[in-house]
Amino acid sequence: MSELDIVIRKHALKNASDFGKANPGSVAGKVIAEWPDAKKDMKGVMKKIVDEVALINKMKKTEIEAELSKYEFVEKPKEEKKEIEGEGAEDGKVVVRYAPEPNGWPHIGHAKAFSIAHAIGKRYKGKIILRWDDTNPEAEKAEFVDAIRDGIKWLGLEWDEEKYCSDYMSEMYGLCEKLLKDGNAYACTCSQEETSKARESMKRCKCGSQPPQKSLEMWTGMLNGSVKEGGATIRLKGDMAAQNTVMRDPTMFRIITAQHFRQKNKYRVWPTYDFQGAVMDSLLGITHPIRSKEYELRDELYVFLLNKLELRVPKMLTISRLQIKNAPISKRLLRPLVETGKLMGWDDPRLPTLAGLKRRGILPEAIRNFVLSFGLSKVESEPDWEALLVENRKLLDPIADRYFFVAEPVELVVEDAPEDTVKLRLHPKLEHGFREIETSGTFYISRADADTLEKDEVFRLKDLFNVEVSEKGKAIEGKYAGDEKVGKKFQWVSDARMDCEVLVPRDLLRNGEYNEDSLKVVNGFCEKNCAKLEQGTLIQFERFGFVRLDRKENEKLTFVFAC
Repeated sequence: MSELDIVIRKHALKNASDFGKANPGSVAGKVIAEWPDAKKDMKGVMKKIVDEVALINKMKKTEIEAELSKYEFVEKPKEEKKEIEGEGAEDGKVVVRYAPEPNGWPHIGHAKAFSIAHAIGKRYKGKIILRWDDTNPEAEKAEFVDAIRDGIKWLGLEWDEEKYCSDYMSEMYGLCEKLLKDGNAYACTCSQEETSKARESMKRCKCGSQPPQKSLEMWTGMLNGSVKEGGATIRLKGDMAAQNTVMRDPTMFRIITAQHFRQKNKYRVWPTYDFQGAVMDSLLGITHPIRSKEYELRDELYVFLLNKLELRVPKMLTISRLQIKNAPISKRLLRPLVETGKLMGWDDPRLPTLAGLKRRGILPEAIRNFVLSFGLSKVESEPDWEALLVENRKLLDPIADRYFFVAEPVELVVEDAPEDTVKLRLHPKLEHGFREIETSGTFYISRADADTLEKDEVFRLKDLFNVEVSEKGKAIEGKYAGDEKVGKKFQWVSDARMDCEVLVPRDLLRNGEYNEDSLKVVNGFCEKNCAKLEQGTLIQFERFGFVRLDRKENEKLTFVFAC
């Protein structure tokens, strides 16, 4: 036997010992965990596993136990979850914030920042502030405030106070005037093209040498409307010779006449994120702001600005961005897919938006565990879906009720089948009660299972009885063959069934382009008991996977494959 064959046999024996009969799917997971190279030829490996499981399921329990004793199983020690620490943090003195801009739907990246902030706040018995960075009227909407707030609540995260940056405009105006009076900022009337050229040449424009009073007069004109949109900006006097281009006299305020979703037309001069983010962290007493690595070059500006304003400088914590491979979060890329109907909306289960993850059936706890596993690392990460799905399966398996489903059904007519009402457990271990299935002589099995059958072969309908194949055609004819357990065991539904479909999400992108096959639809039958489920319920279709009931219409159920 090869080493791979030995690994397959020992895990098949262990699975049979633990559960009475070995299951190829369960064995495959253990094999891959111990022998990762098995993934290179899963088709061949699965054939080996199925064959081995069939042999072992014919063995007596005493034989299984005797052979199992020859193998060793190394239990991996459980790693203790490391708590996320905030440098210099003290109990009761920590203030953290969630700082979303309400310009789009919340996604997995937001979940990471929010969860880390929450973890630090809770660890140090601190305060958590939900702060809306709402100082760009052109991009922000009330609907996104609602979506983000709902997403945070759904994740199971809480906060102590809620603040809007746009409510602090007078304070920010006052700080801007301080910069102008102190000669640390100036009003600039240069065009965007002129500004770009000056920055490239590392030379301050002529506006930078004007007296503070002239800049203050221009500032007044920006506020009262005598200076039109695009007519002037306020720029910080940084270092035009700095290698970090962010420091070359960055813009702090600009005129935006679009109506704000909360403040309406009260203000026409708005701070950039470079000004607002740093200033609001200091004004609100934030001790440990979470900042994405994409802002790392701007950290120098953050500190420089606060020092010029003589404001407290918080201890910044930098984290890497998180994006799932082939599951983009770019609104520019996704909006046309939504508008043309290629996506079902911003809650499409192929998307890593929180609404999409919820619709897919990903549990909030799975998301929190997944994002916190990256900690405060600055290493850019783009994991595939599987890491999140593994976490979700781990949480669902102990709690999800079980039901029967067959994909691409093939009719099975069983001669002399006992008509009965079968009573089956909703969960194999928990006391969740039972469901009943009426049976007669007509059943349905999946096409994939039906294609493996040969004439005169005996197989078992799971938790029911055995069938001997008499004829194979469009339908399969068979006859009742007793109740003694046999190796080949199939999922089934009886004639008491419901039409259903399962939407199976796949990677949204392929080679950087929209994947036309990113949503597979599996048609089939599920047992009639599924009609009693409430929309949103997560269950396991045995030997298929965990699914979420998405909608009920016209005597048909639609599920989304979760994991």
